[in-house]
Amino acid sequence: MSPVVVGLLIGAAALLLAVVLMWVSRVHALERRVGSFRCAVGRSESGPWSLGIAQYGSQRLYWWRRWSLAPRPSLRWDRSGLAVVERVAGTHPSGADVVVVTCRVSGRTVHLMMAPDAYAGLTSWIEATPSHVGSVI
Repeated sequence: MSPVVVGLLIGAAALLLAVVLMWVSRVHALERRVGSFRCAVGRSESGPWSLGIAQYGSQRLYWWRRWSLAPRPSLRWDRSGLAVVERVAGTHPSGADVVVVTCRVSGRTVHLMMAPDAYAGLTSWIEATPSHVGSVI
């Protein structure tokens, strides 16, 4: 093998390692934030699902894609326009208990899949604002 090919292979391996380490660091940092939880976003109640991490903010719910290096959230929903319309308890194919939540956000429908504990946190966060009394099923 020529020295140029070896150099290119070593450079590609170093670049790949750097990207993997950045992704692992990003996911670790997002999962350790206060108010964060694993949450998938779907096009319908049955999916397809995009895995991600959501975090409660003071005025918004933020959502980051799990398989991304983007530093900013992919989606944001205003707390004042968020209402739970329906919830369905079920079991994920992995065997974990999940809750599929249908929300209305400023006239749009959003489907979220999360653990039952995360759902309890979501409803508490929504109900913590006086303007949201009665907006959770």
